Amino acid sequence: MHLSKEEILYWLKEDDTGRLEALYEEADRVRRENVGDAVHLRGLIEISNICSRECGYCGLRADNQGVERYRMSQEEILQCARQAVDYGYGTVVMQSGEDYGITREWMSDLIRAIKTETPLAVTLSLGERPDEDLVAWREAGADRYLLRFETSDPQLYCIIHPAPKGRPGRDRIAMLRRLRELGYEVGSGVMVGIPGQTYASLAHDIALFQELDLDMVGVGPYIAHPSTPLGSRAVLPLAPEGEQAPNSEEMTYKVVALTRLACPQANIPSTTALATLNLAQGRELGLQRGANIVMPNLTPPQYRVLYEIYPAKACIQEDAVACHTCMKARIRSIGRTVGVGSGGRKRHAENT
Repeated sequence: MHLSKEEILYWLKEDDTGRLEALYEEADRVRRENVGDAVHLRGLIEISNICSRECGYCGLRADNQGVERYRMSQEEILQCARQAVDYGYGTVVMQSGEDYGITREWMSDLIRAIKTETPLAVTLSLGERPDEDLVAWREAGADRYLLRFETSDPQLYCIIHPAPKGRPGRDRIAMLRRLRELGYEVGSGVMVGIPGQTYASLAHDIALFQELDLDMVGVGPYIAHPSTPLGSRAVLPLAPEGEQAPNSEEMTYKVVALTRLACPQANIPSTTALATLNLAQGRELGLQRGANIVMPNLTPPQYRVLYEIYPAKACIQEDAVACHTCMKARIRSIGRTVGVGSGGRKRHAENT
């Protein structure tokens, strides 16, 4: 199924409840036909909250002096990977700020240790790294790389993601294409409702997911940390009147559904940010409107509370056992099954 930008824009602006339910039902049908009813659990390990960037919305930004910084040891991370195996997960996702204390060699050794000791797929989400790092980590055994481009609007991107101090930033779209050349499964995504983000800009983002043929797409509502320029409202880009895309729960569901229609075979998570907006049902509704992945958090509690990209994150106080038990119960409550294996993208001939 190919969606035009005009079709995507129409649905982003749609507010009729009945028509939106039809959209969600179609996204759920396409999800079922292309990736099935299994919901794969990917164990998230937030390995470091150290970051060299000054992103305008993120609580981990380098100049936020109110953050107690940490970097997990290799053994601590390996223990989390062992937990993932015990819980039956097929993948671990190692996520951090853009921390250059995580060296090429250190991460290569860690990847090899995980691949030697466990059957897990390894996903990395470590920001904009040099090509030499990406090559080395792929050779060490990393399977997937996640790098959200956040918005395809270059002016808006420069406001929320200023270039790093002392070195040039990477073109994220070019980096995604390079990751594909290196043999990674490639994931990306955007925030929904960034100040200054228009409906047309968001429609272009979804069309770009389709063009890039992404293997995984993560979308979630824009939530700024108060200790940031955007969170303190010191800098607020303005969209033309009536054209600002809201960072609402409903708009996020629309984007999840349209992403499923645009990328039928992609793995799409129902995110923690959705659960933050609606703890009771956010993840479940995301799964019923096109998503097929959840990411239970394996980060040890003493570090989890310090990985504060935005405040009041859902389930911040839960330990890994509670998170695992809760996720499985939520999946079963909507009549879905818990996936087994690594849950990688299964490419097949398009049937829509």
